[in-house]
Amino acid sequence: MVKQISIKTGKLVELLDISHKITEIVRESGIRNGLCILFVTHTTAGITINENADPDVKRDMCMALERIVPLHDGYHHMEGNSAAHIKSSMMGFSETIIISEGRLLLGTCQGIYFFEFDGPINRNLTIKIIED
Repeated sequence: MVKQISIKTGKLVELLDISHKITEIVRESGIRNGLCILFVTHTTAGITINENADPDVKRDMCMALERIVPLHDGYHHMEGNSAAHIKSSMMGFSETIIISEGRLLLGTCQGIYFFEFDGPINRNLTIKIIED
């Protein structure tokens, strides 16, 4: 099963919790055991799994990435979004999550996050669910 969802981002840099959307897609698939592969089809956005219990983690991640890769730092890319390209490569474009007994095998405090680095914009995320 392959499904694509749209994600509308509202800020230049934004970390969006998409855990509920992905959980619902897995539930609707009816797959009991397998893999859920998430793939970002853009070069200035990424995906990650991280803590979703404390909202300050999202703020801290955005702040730290900005410190590591500042928005303006003498880049040569003519579109002016080199920082977004670098950050998305650092985060990565895909995640694979085990499905066990019809549920995503995530830890108690883990959530799935779509990371926007060049918004606001409409994005797509491709989800592939593979049954064991």
